[in-house]
Amino acid sequence: MKRERALVEKRRHEILEELRRNDRIRVDELAQRWNVSPLTIRRDLQSLEEQKKVQRFYGGASLVENEKAVNKMDICRETISKYAASLVEDGDTIFINTSMTALNLVKYLDGKRVNVITNNGKVMNIDVPNSVSVLLSGGELRYPKYAMVGEFALKNMENLTAMKSFVGCSGISIEKGMTTGILNEVHINHLMLEQVTGESYILADHSKIGRDSSFVSQEIGWIKNLITDELTSKEQLALFREKNIKVHQVKSSLDMSAQRVV
Repeated sequence: MKRERALVEKRRHEILEELRRNDRIRVDELAQRWNVSPLTIRRDLQSLEEQKKVQRFYGGASLVENEKAVNKMDICRETISKYAASLVEDGDTIFINTSMTALNLVKYLDGKRVNVITNNGKVMNIDVPNSVSVLLSGGELRYPKYAMVGEFALKNMENLTAMKSFVGCSGISIEKGMTTGILNEVHINHLMLEQVTGESYILADHSKIGRDSSFVSQEIGWIKNLITDELTSKEQLALFREKNIKVHQVKSSLDMSAQRVV
């Protein structure tokens, strides 16, 4: 019984993912793909509709508006992650902080021999390619972010150097620079941006641009690279370029060929 329930939940999750890619789906196409009856698919869609994730129409279903908005943000962040992974070279050692956008780049490193140093405990819950080695900073584990912070983490990080760093943030603005909402992460973020022999990158989707959080991790004059998505305004990006920050703006597509850097 548990196995059957798990299969049903898995199929419904996959149907929702298919909707997020295509916006609208047909019952008959889904029934053929999963080799089940149209009645089974209609029950799946009814369940998703009750969860307010989809809206049904005759013969199919589409995403509800709030799911479309969430999906767009997810795609923006995933595209930033994938582009960041393209900047990692075989043999690199890299820093990654507690940002999920930064951490998700690990999924796209398959085939590259990379050492990842991170204070993000959620790395244990993602699919890390076999070619990637992970070194955790250690320290006090803080929920819900699974952030490793505190004196122990800082002491370990102070003795480490990476070739590149990929650091997410709560906000980034011309006035304050890169900011975070958690005081214990400030010093570690700063170390990750400074203790590199190559480039350091700040990853921020459009919702973080021009926004300030409570604590400054890096002042604007020390920021070298910003990776963001296509929904960030040209006016905002022009301000960063005036500060000699290289802006990497990527299209919100999981197809790398559709991305651009400006």
